[in-house]
Amino acid sequence: MVDILTHRRVLKIALPIVLSNATVPLLGAVDTGVVGQLGQAAPIGAVGIGAIILTSIYWIFGFLRMGTVGLTSQALGADDQAEVVALLSRALLIGLAAGAVLIAFQIPIFHQALSIAPASAEVETLARDYMGIRIFSAPAAIAIYGVTGWLIAQERTGGVLVLQVGMNVLNIVLNFVFVLGFDWGVEGVAWATFIAEWSGLALAIWLCRGAFLGTAWRNWDQILEAQRLTRMMLVNIDILIRSVLLLSIFVSFTFWGSDFGDLELAANQILLQFLHITAYALDGFAFAAETLVGRALGSRNRLALRRAAGMTSLWGLGICVGMAAIFYIAGGTIIDIMTTAEPVRILARDYLIYMVLAPILGVAAWMLDGIFIGATRTADMRNMMIITTVIYFASAIVLTSWYGNHGLWIALLISFIARGITLGSRYPALERDVAHV
Repeated sequence: MVDILTHRRVLKIALPIVLSNATVPLLGAVDTGVVGQLGQAAPIGAVGIGAIILTSIYWIFGFLRMGTVGLTSQALGADDQAEVVALLSRALLIGLAAGAVLIAFQIPIFHQALSIAPASAEVETLARDYMGIRIFSAPAAIAIYGVTGWLIAQERTGGVLVLQVGMNVLNIVLNFVFVLGFDWGVEGVAWATFIAEWSGLALAIWLCRGAFLGTAWRNWDQILEAQRLTRMMLVNIDILIRSVLLLSIFVSFTFWGSDFGDLELAANQILLQFLHITAYALDGFAFAAETLVGRALGSRNRLALRRAAGMTSLWGLGICVGMAAIFYIAGGTIIDIMTTAEPVRILARDYLIYMVLAPILGVAAWMLDGIFIGATRTADMRNMMIITTVIYFASAIVLTSWYGNHGLWIALLISFIARGITLGSRYPALERDVAHV
């Protein structure tokens, strides 16, 4: 069967992811809004801090989604159905095991996290109560990363949309019931998420039910085969290192910005939302690159790989040009919607040009990430991220001393360019190696 790549196929993969991403900010807004009805500041702060801590911890395990996409799409390209199913079982086992480890070590984890983000005694107590409930759904939350990657690899992003929307709708409904109906307060928000995440895992497994009709899902000799497990481990470790380095750039950006004053910190946080919006819009096409490049590599088809990389990147470029135009035309209005503080509005406008440039300068890095994840060239991703991180910190040290907060934004844009150039320099080798996979 000829694996035909068309623009319609790319859009069929990408658009459900874009729609799915659009639901993500809604849940956080409802969490805050519902607990805000309690009429006290402490519960709002507790849910905010607790959610940020757990989200940051879970984000580290995002490597499970990325690694599963690349490996599964390559197995599909090689028409190795037994390995496709075995990868689902491995992803579930890794996710459940990782969550169990977090549960076992929750006390030192929470202590360390709250020492980094200190709060009042009341907020800290409520945050511990919140996290103490939610942590018991960690196995489900992390396992869902793996199942999501498995579905994306099979181009079943409609299923990912159903999963995301289903979880969020259930979470929102239970928020209203538990907090406003039963008056459970912060614990009600936590129980709503706990139930939603375990229900989400049940729904995810149901979406993958076809994989459990045969016996491959419990073929433990293949699932636990040392060579395959080692490869999956190495891929995931490389992605983890790359992700931690990328996180270090954005965390340091926030801390660096705070040194310039509260206004600069506030303006930076407002403008970072522009980057999040761009990433949400672009994710679908980066995910399309992951699965289509992986399939091409699995089938050892160099022309298909080149076409997959080129076609998805063309769509990515179109999205980023569009976002840049929107930010140029309506950026000031977006800033005004995000804050009513006039000094922050004025200062954020001074830096708006960087938001116009960011999508254009960052598109290569974002799309190449997808291409290299699909190809499981994760060592290249890790190594190029190390180089990029060094370039960013060196640029930031020099440029902030010269230009202050403007220098910090320039350094961040330089990091986008560095990621694009360094990964791009490795792309020819990826094509050359296709026939030798």
